[in-house]
Amino acid sequence: MTDPLLIDIPERLDGERSVLLAPRAGLGAEMAVVIAQSLPQLRPWMPWAQEAPTAESAEAVMRRMQADFIARRDLCFQIYARRPDGRAGRLLGGTGLHRIDWELRRFEIGYWIRPEAQGRGHVSDAVRLLAALAFDRLAARRVEIRCDARNLKSRAVAERCGFALEGILRQDSLGVDGSPRDSCVYARIG
Repeated sequence: MTDPLLIDIPERLDGERSVLLAPRAGLGAEMAVVIAQSLPQLRPWMPWAQEAPTAESAEAVMRRMQADFIARRDLCFQIYARRPDGRAGRLLGGTGLHRIDWELRRFEIGYWIRPEAQGRGHVSDAVRLLAALAFDRLAARRVEIRCDARNLKSRAVAERCGFALEGILRQDSLGVDGSPRDSCVYARIG
């Protein structure tokens, strides 16, 4: 197996509506604002989104994500609106390939988007870009999307992007409120 550090992974992915960019230092303050604006929608699903981050704490997270990207431990990207000229526009949210198993070649796609960008195809665009990256460039055998069974918007994205529901894991995790939750496991295999 090729050492993951030697795999060339693009730091920019271009979609129809969106541009995905790898994390970089200096984005913390902007990301803190986007997260703060998105907290009401994120709180039910994301343990990391219970309080608004400071610019400093978000910058530390961005730098850790950048280091993890370089080390190939976690491949986070920020979602931007695509301008008509192809440049990255407004920061909309985050996505990435997580829980990577390089030996098996398994990846999990996660995503979130700011409220005013919901329903405009940016998340589906991002999922399609990441699935193509995983299967075409990273030789993925399996790509998953896992979400709370009650998160209907997230489930709709997985289904719209061609992921098959393999099952619902009953009470396999705790929700942000500490109560047991069911998780849906969607997957595509290569």
